[in-house]
Amino acid sequence: MDVINVVLADDHVLVRDGIKALLEDQTGIVVIDEASNGKEALEVVAKNKPHVLIIDIRMPEMNGIEAVGEINKLYTDVRTLVLSMHDSEEYVVKAIQAGADGYLLKGASKEEFLKAVHNVAAGGKYFTGDVSSIIMNNFVNGNTNAAVATKKEVKEDPFKLTKREKQILNLVLQLKNNKDIAEELKISKRTAEVHRFNLMKKLDVKNLMELNNKAKEFGLA
Repeated sequence: MDVINVVLADDHVLVRDGIKALLEDQTGIVVIDEASNGKEALEVVAKNKPHVLIIDIRMPEMNGIEAVGEINKLYTDVRTLVLSMHDSEEYVVKAIQAGADGYLLKGASKEEFLKAVHNVAAGGKYFTGDVSSIIMNNFVNGNTNAAVATKKEVKEDPFKLTKREKQILNLVLQLKNNKDIAEELKISKRTAEVHRFNLMKKLDVKNLMELNNKAKEFGLA
């Protein structure tokens, strides 16, 4: 295709504006419409029939996974790329089961993001590193029962921290900064920042002292 027509679905205007600016700086990609929730995404896709829908997971009214499932049933020519902060097994498995053609973390580099968009638009699949390992574990080995894993996780950890977030927590409590964390886990500094922000948000803490206290309170440290 000469031009890739894209629809963006995210409930944060600033996020959409950033993604739109990045995409439209590239030759051959045009953002033709936007949506602020899953329900709007369905309406916009029905109206525009884009080549690719780039969609977040956690949105009001209808979440991204539900929207991907509906679009996969109704508009088989529309490719879907999930762009999320979450690398938890639950979200990844549900997104794939819903029919997502790609899953990328918001901390990905510009180069990886553009590669994902082009791959998905061309009819391929694109799953970032940590996500690929989850897919291998759950689908190659025939274990797609994410619900069971989630129930076990809730009993052990009320905050549903992902494996990566637990690693980040351990390193943060060792007083390591984002650069140190990125180097140790072999991820980008931006990815480390996103994981750290998400961790603080999940535990509802504002500083290191609060994080340390809550981690001890719930046996996470």
